[in-house]
Amino acid sequence: MELSEFHARLTGQQTVWTACAYDALTAKLVESAGFDAVTSGGYAISASLLGQPDLELYTMSENLGVVRNICRAISAPLIADIDNGYGDVVNVTRTVQEFEAAGAAALFMEDQLSPKKCPMLGAPLPLESMDDAVVKIQAALAARRNPHLTLIARTDALGLEDVIARAKAYVAAGAHLIMPIGRALRGIDDLRALRQACGVPLVIPANHGGPYDLTRQELESVAGCVMFPLAPLMTVAQALKANLDALSRSKSLRGLPLEMMKVADFQEFIGYPEIEALRSRFRSDAPQA
Repeated sequence: MELSEFHARLTGQQTVWTACAYDALTAKLVESAGFDAVTSGGYAISASLLGQPDLELYTMSENLGVVRNICRAISAPLIADIDNGYGDVVNVTRTVQEFEAAGAAALFMEDQLSPKKCPMLGAPLPLESMDDAVVKIQAALAARRNPHLTLIARTDALGLEDVIARAKAYVAAGAHLIMPIGRALRGIDDLRALRQACGVPLVIPANHGGPYDLTRQELESVAGCVMFPLAPLMTVAQALKANLDALSRSKSLRGLPLEMMKVADFQEFIGYPEIEALRSRFRSDAPQA
């Protein structure tokens, strides 16, 4: 999908459905499942890459490396988490340029102060001043090489009044969509009020049991994008734990709680036949056209 088409779909509220990946393999699985786009999420990347919670422990370059690998592995658009831009307007400029060059089709940037932490870890989140956040949004937009690279402004403010105030300022600065964090608002009525007040579609992080665990119709009424941040990571973690615990106890591959993918199917999924076809095409003894 061309950047211009993806941008038009997001901003036109033709709701994009996406799930968060944390490496090239999970990105391929998200794409294969039929989602419209893939998202790279900082929470999942921190857990996968470092085995640590999302407390600003990974660096911009580590995040970028994951995003670059994902973009090489898929053809679907990637929405990349760039945290708070990793510094001031100079850092934000480089961050946007690097992630755009890596192949991201859209970026989302939050308004937390460093050292940041994932809102799912609880506790109040210190925010940048609204003026500082606005300037960083302006810098991010100015840094783009392609005007159709979409910028999503995430606000970690809590409470409808504060979320609306920041959302309106970020949209005035040029942000294309607004993402409220999962515990910011109380449900569909607050989301509708925010959507009407800020004038642009929302990006909704939907987690099981959270305030945005809504029906498809409710979500599509306000959202340019709905993402499932935790479902892939938690599915993999639970599945691996179940099978590895059983394997450790029984020391046998028989009777595992969850069926494993067949090796032949996995090799086909990750593209082994295409690689062998390429090798055969350029073998020295291959017939020449």
